[in-house]
Amino acid sequence: MKFVDRRDAGMRLAKALARYDSEDAVVYALPRGGVVIGAEVAKQLELPLALVIGRKIGHPENEEYAVCAVTEEGELVCNEEESSKLDPAWLTAAARRGQAEAIRRRAAYGAPRLSATGKIAIIVDDGIATGLTMRAAIRSLRREMPSEIVVAAPIAPHEVIEYLKGEADDVVILDDSEPFLGTIGAYYDSFPQVSDEGVVAVMAEGRKREAQRST
Repeated sequence: MKFVDRRDAGMRLAKALARYDSEDAVVYALPRGGVVIGAEVAKQLELPLALVIGRKIGHPENEEYAVCAVTEEGELVCNEEESSKLDPAWLTAAARRGQAEAIRRRAAYGAPRLSATGKIAIIVDDGIATGLTMRAAIRSLRREMPSEIVVAAPIAPHEVIEYLKGEADDVVILDDSEPFLGTIGAYYDSFPQVSDEGVVAVMAEGRKREAQRST
């Protein structure tokens, strides 16, 4: 399956999540790219848009290869086979940097945490590769005792989907890719990086829509 851009993927994902339309739910997007997808899902389903921020920790010899992810609270989620080979001091320092960046982003985006307590938490990203950041997001929101956690993304490898099914209450993926093409961007015609400013703009538009619905 190929997507034109994140907006196209978000519209398609919203259709797959139609059963949550107007439910007591919140769409939690993973910045940065997931925010564009999440905004479209929230718009189509008439749900609030919020952020859940986890940070990938790349291997010291290859930053793009994720070995762990860290939540805003500092909890680590790791590929145990890979992380066991790393210097514990390096990993501790990397986790602290990742947590600090997650906290910085929360402040920079001007997006206070929206409680998931008792609600359906729909966690959205523009694609899932290793699943580590998504698992961190699940653990971060699980602390707040939502009624249900739903993982949703346009693309993810089959084996990662199966793993996530053990941690979330529902997993909605448009393309259960087998074999996986190696990068999320390979499934999009247009896949530009999303800036901090882009996230701020999308979140502001979401707040505006939410205010209009409330009046």
